[in-house]
Amino acid sequence: MIESLRALLLDYSQADGPAKREEVEKKIWDQFGVERSVLVVDMSGFSALTRRHGLVHFLSMVRRMQETVRPIIHDHTGSVVKFEADNAFATFPDPESALRAAIEMNKACHEDNRDYSDEYDIELSCGIDHGRILLLEGKDFFGDAVNTASKLGEDLAVQGEILISKSSFAAITSELGTTEKEVSFSISGLPFEAVSIQP
Repeated sequence: MIESLRALLLDYSQADGPAKREEVEKKIWDQFGVERSVLVVDMSGFSALTRRHGLVHFLSMVRRMQETVRPIIHDHTGSVVKFEADNAFATFPDPESALRAAIEMNKACHEDNRDYSDEYDIELSCGIDHGRILLLEGKDFFGDAVNTASKLGEDLAVQGEILISKSSFAAITSELGTTEKEVSFSISGLPFEAVSIQP
């Protein structure tokens, strides 16, 4: 699958003229394009925890996080795309599924933390966006929704916070039992509106 995408991308870069590039681009979107909600989960405090307790300590927490969030993703009709460093990347059919999964992940980690001393506490920050992306199932994904969810989850959300793009949140119609507030950011120099959720 990934080799097929690589070959098509090379065809695109070597295409003779815009008509040929358009043809190759259509092939790429036809083969790999999907509309999905993207959830990016980041563990808070990597640098501080690693310096204080060592790499093995932190990696053991990463493993615990992975085992906690994986079944929750599947229970909410999502799919794990990949685990990378202290992050989890997943797709869902719609924003509500992604948000409900993120809420449950935070609650599950808080519940799990009760069984461990403070230095083993797992705290998450999450970002969610929805849009058309290129998806390599179980391997990787690309697109504006991926970039935005990554920025929200990894760079902007604080410990225990879920940031969802305002347009994605607008698609949710049911009650969540959470506290929400609208927030504004600049992402790559562009103004961006999101909703901050505290589970």
